[in-house]
Amino acid sequence: MPSLPVLANAGAMNQFIGAFEVTSKLSGHVYRCSFSHIWNAIATRHSDTIDAKFVVDDEGHIVGLAHTAFVEFRKKTGRDLTDREASFVAAEYLRDRLEEEDERPLYDVAHIEVMRLIERVGIK
Repeated sequence: MPSLPVLANAGAMNQFIGAFEVTSKLSGHVYRCSFSHIWNAIATRHSDTIDAKFVVDDEGHIVGLAHTAFVEFRKKTGRDLTDREASFVAAEYLRDRLEEEDERPLYDVAHIEVMRLIERVGIK
C-alpha cells in the first residue's frame, strides 16, 4: 500500500498554523487569528471532542471537533489524524464562521461537518 502524505507534528504546537486574517462577508471587519494549541476535551470539559484553541482579536476561542470523526477517519484511512491536521481542520471551520460574523467563545463541530472539512482541506 503506498504511503500517503501526512502533515507531521513537527515543531512547537503554536506554530502548526501561522497567524491568519479572516474578513467578514457582512461588515468587512478583519479578524486577526492565531492558533494556540490542541487537546483532548474528553477529560478537560467532558466533551467527546478534540479542542483547538485560537486567539481571535486578542480573545480565546475554542473549536471542538467531534471525536467520532477522528475514529471514522482512522477506519477509512488506516491512520490517525495528526494534531497538525486537526488544527488545519479547526482553522478552516473558524474561517467559515468568522466570514459570517458568527463569533463565539466555543464552537462544537458535528461529526459530518468535521468529515466534510477533512475532505475540503484535502487530508487523505
